[in-house]
Amino acid sequence: MRDGIIRVGVASPRLHIANPKANLAAHMEVAQQAYEVGIKVLVFPELSLSAYTCGDLFYQPTLLSGCEEALALYVEASREWDMISFVGLPLRVMDKLYNCAAVICGGRILGIVPKTYIPGYYEFYETRHFCAAPSTTKHILVAGQQVPFGTKLLFECREMPALRVAVEICEDLWVSVPPSCSHTAAGATVVVNLSASNELVDKAAYRGKLISTHSSRTRCVYLYANCNDSESGTDAIYSGNSFICENGKVLSEEKPFAGNVLNHTEVDVERVQTERRRIGTFEQNEQVGYEVVPFDLTLVETPIVSAPPAMPFVPQCEEEREERCNLILNIQSHGLAGRMERAHCDHLVLGVSGGLDSTLALLVAVRALELRGLDRSHVVSVTMPGFGTTKRTKSNAQILAEKLGTTLRTIDISKAVSVHFEDIGHDPENHNVVYENAQARERTQILMNIANAVGGLVVGTGDLSELALGWATYNGDHMSMYGVNGGIPKTLVRYLVACEADRFASKGEGEVADTLRDILATPVSPELLPPKDGEISQCTEGIVGPYDLHDYFLYHLVRRAEAPRKILRLAKASFAGVYDEATIRTWLCVFIRRFFAQQFKRSCLPDGPKVGSVSLSPRTDWRMPSDADVAAWLEEIQ
Repeated sequence: MRDGIIRVGVASPRLHIANPKANLAAHMEVAQQAYEVGIKVLVFPELSLSAYTCGDLFYQPTLLSGCEEALALYVEASREWDMISFVGLPLRVMDKLYNCAAVICGGRILGIVPKTYIPGYYEFYETRHFCAAPSTTKHILVAGQQVPFGTKLLFECREMPALRVAVEICEDLWVSVPPSCSHTAAGATVVVNLSASNELVDKAAYRGKLISTHSSRTRCVYLYANCNDSESGTDAIYSGNSFICENGKVLSEEKPFAGNVLNHTEVDVERVQTERRRIGTFEQNEQVGYEVVPFDLTLVETPIVSAPPAMPFVPQCEEEREERCNLILNIQSHGLAGRMERAHCDHLVLGVSGGLDSTLALLVAVRALELRGLDRSHVVSVTMPGFGTTKRTKSNAQILAEKLGTTLRTIDISKAVSVHFEDIGHDPENHNVVYENAQARERTQILMNIANAVGGLVVGTGDLSELALGWATYNGDHMSMYGVNGGIPKTLVRYLVACEADRFASKGEGEVADTLRDILATPVSPELLPPKDGEISQCTEGIVGPYDLHDYFLYHLVRRAEAPRKILRLAKASFAGVYDEATIRTWLCVFIRRFFAQQFKRSCLPDGPKVGSVSLSPRTDWRMPSDADVAAWLEEIQ
């Protein structure tokens, strides 16, 4: 539960129709299992103590009394379980019958929530038996306890106030404005739905879209527990298709007829609150008309079993690989083509080094020219070998530029930089930052002047990861006329180039594909220091750290707005078996230091397209003072 991370579960026990005593036993068995695996929020299906398909047996006092007795026994047993659970039952209140969810924790009934919308169409005949929820909250006596009864109830954990739960029941979700819209506006971070939704052709897909979309719109964790095929099959079949969603993402789904009784995973209620704070249009009504019911859970650190993806920027679904890569490349190339049109230019100029970033920028530039109906020769690819350039990278840059049909120019910068060293009195044997940055700025000067000469734009090649780390020479490779890679982190750059290599291979352009694959196999390096025995001597990841870690840190710090302590904890789970805690901690400190110290470079970035959910553009997504003090962030993890 620390850091807002909590294990939740949706249950679909095998039920006995109209047999509360047998159903109670099934509930007890599942609840004990849930407790043993650390579940803190457990949801059962609609009318789970009776079964949903009892028909006119709901008129029978024997069934109704049996459900109330079963509820009392479950409440007593709950003293042994450190969790809040939601159980479905029919409940008599005065002279009416309601389809209800009983909210139970630590031997107490925290509240009873009746169903708001009662269906009476197609195969559903609930209006025959049940009344709609009353408009106001009242207090009733249930199992010897005086409890609130109504729909406007929020159940808040004292030990972790970010855990604030509300309830709706089956049909409530399917109406045009579900009650959970009000619940979440009142502050509920978790919405549970006790459901009995039968299975039809294509209904599972629709159900999943409905739940995930609603979870996204209301910025909440949504727990949907559905009954299974132990319900009566007289006229409809139920499949147990259940969901756990968070902010629109399906974290876990119990597929139709899978047969599992308990489905569980971790959710992050702090993340829900962060998303709401980020979205200024999220509706909040300050709990008008709601009663907040407190409950207690032991504050423990939930083990992370379902770790976040180690590469959050890289598509997880390989089936969508080509489509996703094309979309990203289209965003980049259409942005560049649009800038060309509005700038009235017909040439693009970029430095090609044989590295990943310039390779991706070159592929994007070629696409942009095709969009503008221009020949590929209008891309001026400039290789600028210097003191650190190796034969391998130079060769790859030349082959790629030529095979793609661009105009290749080679300009050796060694002489110009040596003259510059003489002008400023720098010893060329001193391989310090002056030695490195002089080369980067000379290259930028060349590109800018060529662009002026041909009436073109200088295409920036630096990526999002480099912007986060400040791994760029200020007013050197930091500067361009349009930065196509500024929204692409290094791990995604690699993924895109690999996808393009496969695409060229499938088109029969084997030499381009082979060159791209050799570029992928080349160590990432700025090549500003002299090579050793003809090989790259300056490995970027050996200096600033692994890019897979840095991209992970970037995503969780900027997109998720998570604290360093929490990022460390998540990273340990995501990179288990790859990096140990000490390594992760070391590079996380490096990332945070550099991220704060290098903001001044991000404050004056060139234009470039936003591609994913993380951007460091000072004009749109990230506004940060260049003088911010990093001390508090480092103290958390040191």
